[in-house]
Amino acid sequence: MGTAFWIRRFFAVLAIAFAVIAASHLVRGRGIDYAVTQAGTWSVISAIIFTVGRYFQARRGQHCAICRDTPEMQEQRGPQA
Repeated sequence: MGTAFWIRRFFAVLAIAFAVIAASHLVRGRGIDYAVTQAGTWSVISAIIFTVGRYFQARRGQHCAICRDTPEMQEQRGPQA
């Protein structure tokens, strides 16, 4: 798993977290400025924590059995049907 894999993972988590956090603030009736600011801040923090945590787990050989998104786990799964 190279650098590109971890960068893609970071941005995927960043985008999902941003959308969820911004939507939750908008549903609560907050202003768009506040929602975007909070979503931007917390999505960056969340993405950093998630990506660094998964990176260290992957280095130790611990893979997510639910996600199965690392190249090693995809090789074990075999071809998609």
